[in-house]
Amino acid sequence: MRIFAIGRNYAEHIKELNNERPDEPVIFTKPDTAILRSNAPFYYPDFSKDIHYEVELVLRISKEGKNVQEKFASKYFDAIGIGVDFTARDLQQKAKEKGLPWDIAKGFNGSAPISDKFIPVGDFKNLQDINFSLDIDGVNKQQGNTSLMLFNFDYIITYLSKFFTLRTGDLIFTGTPKGVGPVIVGNKLSAAIEGETLLDFEVK
Repeated sequence: MRIFAIGRNYAEHIKELNNERPDEPVIFTKPDTAILRSNAPFYYPDFSKDIHYEVELVLRISKEGKNVQEKFASKYFDAIGIGVDFTARDLQQKAKEKGLPWDIAKGFNGSAPISDKFIPVGDFKNLQDINFSLDIDGVNKQQGNTSLMLFNFDYIITYLSKFFTLRTGDLIFTGTPKGVGPVIVGNKLSAAIEGETLLDFEVK
């Protein structure tokens, strides 16, 4: 099982980080050791002083595919969960300034809390109109809707499958909306899809 992730997929998030708007999806990966399940706490690592939260919808791949045509892409994922893409922003910035890869800033242990529950695709009326959110200590920090994505789910599947064979059980983080920021020890994060809380954990 692999974790793929899409960067810079919401225009307002691109603006808040002063990044360039991409012509194609920005792809990075996380190892499976990044996953946190069952609302396990996130332990703040000692190698960073600037860990940021980024809430994202997560697709679950349901069949193997490569070079998937966009018109068939919807057949390759069966459910949607929610996750947090933790980013060591200080390590990422240091790597960017040197033109180096920033894998450690995204893929460190525990950097991908993911909901245990995934909602079947058929339960959604419109995949291009899904609301999701992140609260910290009871205060809303991020509010997203899939209508604002630069690259929708089907295009993401098609694009990824040009380069990687997608396999059953693979997960795809689909991008974060505006409102990202730092977490501190003691924070409680709560992420929801259409008002249903699916992820609820603490920073320790």
